[in-house]
Amino acid sequence: MAEIRASFPCLFLPFLLLLLLLLPSGGPQPSRVFTCVCSSCVHTNFTCETDGACMVSIYNLQGMMHHVRACIPSDELIPAGKPFYCLGLEALRNTYCCSANMCNSVNLVPPSGLIKEEELASSWGPVELVAVIAGPVFLFCVVLIVIVFLFHHHQRMYHNRQRLDMEDPSCEMYISKDKTLQDLVYDLSTSGSGSGLPLFVQRTVARTIVLQEIIGKGRFGEVWRGRWRGGDVAVKIFSSREERSWFREAEIYQTVMLRHENILGFIAADNKDNGTWTQLWLVSDYHEHGSLFDYLNRYSVAIEGMIKLALSAASGLAHLHMEIVGTQGKPGIAHRDLKSKNILVKKNGTCAIADLGLAVRHDSVTDTIDIAPNQRVGTKRYMAPEVLDETINMKHFDSFKCADIYALGLVYWEIARRCSAGGVHEEYQLPYYDLVPSDPSIEEMRKVVCDQTLRPNIPNWWQSYEALRVMGKMMRECWYANGAARLTSLRIKKTLSQLSIHEDVKI
Repeated sequence: MAEIRASFPCLFLPFLLLLLLLLPSGGPQPSRVFTCVCSSCVHTNFTCETDGACMVSIYNLQGMMHHVRACIPSDELIPAGKPFYCLGLEALRNTYCCSANMCNSVNLVPPSGLIKEEELASSWGPVELVAVIAGPVFLFCVVLIVIVFLFHHHQRMYHNRQRLDMEDPSCEMYISKDKTLQDLVYDLSTSGSGSGLPLFVQRTVARTIVLQEIIGKGRFGEVWRGRWRGGDVAVKIFSSREERSWFREAEIYQTVMLRHENILGFIAADNKDNGTWTQLWLVSDYHEHGSLFDYLNRYSVAIEGMIKLALSAASGLAHLHMEIVGTQGKPGIAHRDLKSKNILVKKNGTCAIADLGLAVRHDSVTDTIDIAPNQRVGTKRYMAPEVLDETINMKHFDSFKCADIYALGLVYWEIARRCSAGGVHEEYQLPYYDLVPSDPSIEEMRKVVCDQTLRPNIPNWWQSYEALRVMGKMMRECWYANGAARLTSLRIKKTLSQLSIHEDVKI
């Protein structure tokens, strides 16, 4: 017993020295937090955050290949330099750890061996391995040298990261100092039209944007004008309770082949912790004129301007609705919340369709509809009759496209009212302004649109001008109670293209 008591300090001396070396000198040191892919984190969009490392491991269990991705806290990275969590198991398990955002999204080479369940259950955990391996003094000395080296290396890397101000060095090949956002999108988007920038580029761009001023508010949160490398961007900041809407909109914007000149240009999505709460950012092109609603409130438009707005809106919607078949194809997408506040006006007087948080995608192979997993509905004033009376066929994708066409007809009515022809134009009004209150209920809208079958008034004087006459006829054909009888977005686009040629409009 006396011999055991005498040797007790010697047995635990390595542990004490190890703990002293691991403690940062000069007080607490700031730690860097990484975002990792997490295979079991269903409720956080399969991501987790850690101040340690991202881990990915692949092993063959009973003939089934298992890929595990997770976060490892810094206090579990023992011993430093070669943590037990990150060691492979010869030919049975292939494991890789790294320390950068989403770096464990890589796929590892499967091991050649096979783990039996009883072998997996009997594997030692890190605590047992530390207790056994940390005993020998010789091994401890080797570990001590490695720890000292890595500690000083970590300090140098930390200060370098501070100087870079969150710029990921791995992005330098993509984000050179002379590149603008337009260059990045053009260079990195698939086939020039693609599914958004790579995730690490999105995060690097988003985290170096400087917010300038708030330019709008909505039920989702706020919209800001931001600056990145001397250029303006729009930053839509969602509240934390709108996380599903943020994730859904970012997901839709990154659909392959979605990019189009008349659909709002998506740049990046990121979640940022400001110390009090998590901000959900969606970064897009900035258009100084704002929404079509704002634009029509401020300005009247000439016949040429009316045609440009109407044709570009139809072009954007036609591209959204269209399915592109192929390996890098695009599914058909319906907007479901089309209105003048969700359409932006570009500097050249054309439209860009925005706010895809409620959009649905159609898988033509399985004939299924990918409906957004949230409880929001569209804007009541713009709801089609079949949506108001709940007779819409939710299993038929064309039903959603027909509802979009009804809303497009109402947007056209807003534009045409502000058209100045022969020195005559009317003040801006919302559709049904004279029939329902400013914030109508579904029941009030249903009574007007479904029961009384009323539609916005089309003035007689429009018949005196070819362009307004064509617009009025199209509106009526967009507003049919029977959705199947309404025009398609391609038909509207073709009609307006012919009108632009007739009116000699430069698009």
